[in-house]
Amino acid sequence: MLLGRYFSRLTVKGRTALPIRYRQEIGERVVIARWYEGCLVVVSLTEWHQLLSRLTKKVEVPTQPVRDTDRFILGSAYELKLDNQGRFVIPKYLRDYAELRDEIVFLGLGERIEVWNKDTWEKQEKYIQENAEAMIEQIAKEKREVVKKD
Repeated sequence: MLLGRYFSRLTVKGRTALPIRYRQEIGERVVIARWYEGCLVVVSLTEWHQLLSRLTKKVEVPTQPVRDTDRFILGSAYELKLDNQGRFVIPKYLRDYAELRDEIVFLGLGERIEVWNKDTWEKQEKYIQENAEAMIEQIAKEKREVVKKD
């Protein structure tokens, strides 16, 4: 399981290294793409297919939200091969989207890794800390509503 937070740096050309703990689990071939809240997502090739299936719940005739999700994520995805030291170049398009400059943060979130601009992550983390109680209450409420429907 991908866990924890690691800080790293980006070279001028957008090169960085995936933390070794993540590399041991994710392997040398990964997919990187746009993600939500202005960050990037990195997953193994195997997890990539599972992630897309969960997000879009593939149907015979894709609805507008499914098509837009495909466009947002698939349209920005790159398959990358890490070198022996886990280094890779984040494509400029993705660096610009996530506003990645010098310092970046890798967050291990179970089956995926998010890549954040350090300053953006610190703001997001502060927001989460300030709203954590309300968030868990909302999740519990939504689960209760689902149970009632069943």
